[in-house]
Amino acid sequence: MNEIFASANMNRRRALSTAACGFGALAAGAMAHRAAAAYNPLAPKLVHHAPKAKRVIFLFMAGGVSHVDSFDYKQKLFDDNGKMVRFDDARTLAKTRKIVEHRVKKPLWDFKNYGQCGQPVSELFPHMAKHVDDLCVLKGMHTEGVAHGPSTLFLHSGTINLIRPSMGAWVNYGLGTENENLPGFVSIGPSMGNGGPRNFSNAFLPAAYQGTPVGRAGIPAKDSTIKNLSGSGDAKSQQKQFELLRAINAEQAKRRPGDDELDAVIGSFELAWRMQNNAPGILDLSKEDPQTLEMYGINQKPTDNFGRYCLMARRLSEAGVRYIQVNYTDNSNNPAWDQHSNMPKHMEHAKASDKPVAALLTDLKQRGLLEDTIVWWGSEFGRTPYAQNKGTGRDHNPDGFTVCLAGGGFKKGFAYGNTDEYGHHAVEGKVHMHDLHATILHQLGLDHEKLTYRYDGRDFRLTDVHGRVVKEIIA
Repeated sequence: MNEIFASANMNRRRALSTAACGFGALAAGAMAHRAAAAYNPLAPKLVHHAPKAKRVIFLFMAGGVSHVDSFDYKQKLFDDNGKMVRFDDARTLAKTRKIVEHRVKKPLWDFKNYGQCGQPVSELFPHMAKHVDDLCVLKGMHTEGVAHGPSTLFLHSGTINLIRPSMGAWVNYGLGTENENLPGFVSIGPSMGNGGPRNFSNAFLPAAYQGTPVGRAGIPAKDSTIKNLSGSGDAKSQQKQFELLRAINAEQAKRRPGDDELDAVIGSFELAWRMQNNAPGILDLSKEDPQTLEMYGINQKPTDNFGRYCLMARRLSEAGVRYIQVNYTDNSNNPAWDQHSNMPKHMEHAKASDKPVAALLTDLKQRGLLEDTIVWWGSEFGRTPYAQNKGTGRDHNPDGFTVCLAGGGFKKGFAYGNTDEYGHHAVEGKVHMHDLHATILHQLGLDHEKLTYRYDGRDFRLTDVHGRVVKEIIA
């Protein structure tokens, strides 16, 4: 090692005193855990009660899927189409501070009842419709925030304007990892807008629990991977380089015992090395058989991109990743499903995402993974029952919308809650976003009131001081 330092005109003392900063810069954004065998923050944890699920796949439909055009059939919208009706709408009140009349807009797509449960689904999602007997459909959802930024941040972290840990980070913190060679929390194709990295951030939780992005919105799924995953040079030179870094890290650790930040940096290199030898194979979809690729719509238009994302999610979940977010979004402040003036575009997004989502459900089920995997499909909010922009679109609606759950011990073929006769406000079986967070944590064996982290003199939790477990939807 001394010869290496000498050849670089650098002595040992100088190298060791400056190495930590360099490693910190290189490891920024990487997940971390202690190299010391005696302590590993990502090791499996004891849960609060017997879990019904081991992992979560969250299919985030960014922008606000219209529930009244998809899963929440309302005859009143057809009967009163075109009529002017007074709606006490949160977004309108925020803008005008008064209740005004809006023109009722009927759905653009016909509904049919599917499955033994008879769940109505529109023409937007014919493939998901075939799985309704496996779905738990929450029709009384409501949330905070009337714009994408705050509502998206609230969905991910339980707050509309503060920097708090994301849900995936809380799950990672509460459960630990099932596979020490992979991250415990992955976000596939995240957007840089509307919360951006805060949506998969660890915030004040230790760095080990932050999410690892795979690609980002705007980059084709074919090119999506974990940034800087591949090393330079051949395997022998990479091994030599890693052993040198490991030796330097060990010296630093001896000089600074108990330094959590240094341990996190050291751990990030250890994890990165293991990931470099394991993650590429997990993300390599070429190993799948042609029938599976066809089922997900891969190498087909318009499903190729999201199909690849969903298949990556299945492979990552099968390999032991605890929390996987699959983002259907774009990299702008006008997310994919945000149709204020062009509601027919909902069909374009549905055609790109419906088949891959259904394939994921089929794939998980036939592999025996669905029972202990929570599949969560939904948006940050819904859309209004009235028309916007001369009748061509719909506005944001945080007061009532629909979320679909599958697997993980939730009731199958079950609809819970309801909105009013127009689909505007949640009125029965109301489930707040805090309640949904609490319930998903519960299914993972985590008590949302006990899953806390002390920071700045206060015990924080994902649900803050709110939330209840919605026992009515648990099988």
